[in-house]
Amino acid sequence: MGRFWGSLRRRVFGISCDETSFARRGFPGCDSPARQRLEYVAGKFVEGYLAALEDNESEPLGRRLDAFDLEARGFAFEGAAMALALLDALTPWRRTRVQVFLKGPGAAHMYMVHVGVGWALARLRRRPAVWRPRFDPLIGRLIVDGYGFHETFFNWRRYVEEQAIPDRLTGYDRRMFDQGVGRCLWFVDGADVALLAKTIASFALDRRRDLWSGVGLASAYAGGVDRRAIEALREAAGSDRPALAQGVAFAAKARQRAGNPVPHTELACTVLCGMSAADAAEITDTALEGLPPDGREPAFEVWRQRIQSRIVNLQ
Repeated sequence: MGRFWGSLRRRVFGISCDETSFARRGFPGCDSPARQRLEYVAGKFVEGYLAALEDNESEPLGRRLDAFDLEARGFAFEGAAMALALLDALTPWRRTRVQVFLKGPGAAHMYMVHVGVGWALARLRRRPAVWRPRFDPLIGRLIVDGYGFHETFFNWRRYVEEQAIPDRLTGYDRRMFDQGVGRCLWFVDGADVALLAKTIASFALDRRRDLWSGVGLASAYAGGVDRRAIEALREAAGSDRPALAQGVAFAAKARQRAGNPVPHTELACTVLCGMSAADAAEITDTALEGLPPDGREPAFEVWRQRIQSRIVNLQ
């Protein structure tokens, strides 16, 4: 019976892997050398999503996701979280799949799970602010990052060319949305540094720092380019290099926590943070010490600023 319901959920809510192809999306970076790599990890996101539709029981799902290769495993967990959140939103008699997952197999991939929840909310047109109280008050901010990535990935002309911001987002959520937009730009522009710099320069000045933060996170987590491109990225960020480095440190921590380190994260940390991935991840931890609750300035922003300051002081 479980197999029947899983097959039914996949037929009703399934997403084709073709939906993540650069050609299908019409991305400007369609001819980029990084395209194959980026399409690969995007495809693993979809596979994780479909896996959770087929079997949304936490422990069996976790074992299935752990079979993914180290580089792409985090993306599979992110996709699975999207499916679990989607099912939680649509089944009022059972709304705890994501929380159970976070206490079990998803704990190591906490960052990616929260981002995946944001994908589901964007797909369902739900307000992230309504859902965020269910999650950790700090890391729960990443839900809006995922929201921004989803909107940009599936409607990049509206959110990149027209530079729209959803009306349902207010306050600091708009900045978290921009971090998600920045992460997605790594895919939209095919990790082409010159194209990325041009795209970000077209945005209003007060949005660029958060966009660069997202780019940094994606460059270190998803990878796809060599050292020369990462060095060019550092130069292209200009005065926003601290935000770029902070995004890289987030990626280092996400991979360290999940136990899935990869060479391209180490490379990004070396070039953009001036330190190893382990040291960059440690900075994100020490920056949490004595972190105040949300006040005039959100705790998440205080955390980001601390990370940026500490990286700059050590360079």
